[in-house]
Amino acid sequence: MNLGWYIMKINVLGLGYIGLPTALLIARAGHEVIGVDIDEEKLEKLKDGELPFKEPGLDDLFDKARNKFTPKYEVEESDVFIIAVPTPLDRTINVADLKAVKHAGDMIHPFLEEGNLVVLESTVPPGTTEKLLLPMLKKSGLKETDFYLVHSPERAIPGNTLKEMVYNDRLIGGFDFQGLDKAEGLYSSFTEGRIFKTDVKTAEMVKLMENTFRDVNIALANEFSRISEEIGIDVWEAINLANNHPRVDILRPGPGVGGHCISVDPLFLTANSTNSKMITLAREINDSMPNFVLSLLRRKTRGIEQPTISIFGVAYKGNVDDTRETPAKKIIKLATNEGFRVKCHDPYVEYFDHRLFDLKGSVKDSDCILIVTDHEEFKDIDPSKLKMRNKNIIDSRNMIDRERWEQAGFDVKIVGSQSTGFF
Repeated sequence: MNLGWYIMKINVLGLGYIGLPTALLIARAGHEVIGVDIDEEKLEKLKDGELPFKEPGLDDLFDKARNKFTPKYEVEESDVFIIAVPTPLDRTINVADLKAVKHAGDMIHPFLEEGNLVVLESTVPPGTTEKLLLPMLKKSGLKETDFYLVHSPERAIPGNTLKEMVYNDRLIGGFDFQGLDKAEGLYSSFTEGRIFKTDVKTAEMVKLMENTFRDVNIALANEFSRISEEIGIDVWEAINLANNHPRVDILRPGPGVGGHCISVDPLFLTANSTNSKMITLAREINDSMPNFVLSLLRRKTRGIEQPTISIFGVAYKGNVDDTRETPAKKIIKLATNEGFRVKCHDPYVEYFDHRLFDLKGSVKDSDCILIVTDHEEFKDIDPSKLKMRNKNIIDSRNMIDRERWEQAGFDVKIVGSQSTGFF
């Protein structure tokens, strides 16, 4: 039977950036959804009709799905259990922290019944579904042939999550055809993308490969940027020209790589492998970019006693409020360790490890602006209205109009950009 053909009761464990949108999309499709999370403050907000984070379209979806969605602290008996909990990287040893997956398995197995479907959506190292989650579910007393277990990795990004969840292709990895068919029925109830089916370990690997590809590509762009600094050309122009080639697609350089996926997933592959030299090197290049940016800050503020810098953007990417693994944190730490005074401004982020200022407060008595995040709003700033002690700016994202800022009296540095004077 295809599960998409009738109304089901579904537990979604983990109401974060992926779990909550998934739960609400399923609820809007007509299923009864129990949203489970261990964060009581988050649950209270949801019960009061408040969302715990911002995402385009999520407010409207919440309004439409609320009558089918119930936030709770505990798991209930269901037809389907979806695990969408965080799997962060333990930075002390660069190994995946799977405590939340283990906890989810402990929560589910007392309620697991014959014929139930369990879906692991969390990104995990290859082998996790079979070697870690499956044995935990068998604590229910059921044999592995009595229920269905699949891995279907999320493939959406903050800022465009809902659209991508609905329209992106979906990958499902299972242990048998029946489980794959049941999971396909579930996802076809709210997705319009194609659904591809494979074995569990391949599905785990594919998600990591996708983000590792992007990490390696960004590392290449960052290395091009640093070489361009050395030889005195504009890397942004060079990349645009190179990308006119039909088989070339170089991504954009920047101050580092952040977010829960691209900066983390490659290390899920390298932890247990001795065949990951390129992946490891790409991670080292991207992780070193905050150090490179700091070297530019040193040059720009040379001769200034106890310089103050203004960090524009602490989110890991533009136009979102997500600060997970943001390169801004490392830049701030390195800068403060060297005696810089740091003031941060971000029009999207409400809570951060460091105090956030409004635009005017962030540049007061400042000696240099550093653009870390490519928020669109930064393009609209009128530089002539910024009151600073010294007018310097370093743009690590190639966001600003150089001529406009120079006319306002700023000494402008765009990372990876050197004027050759040819044109």
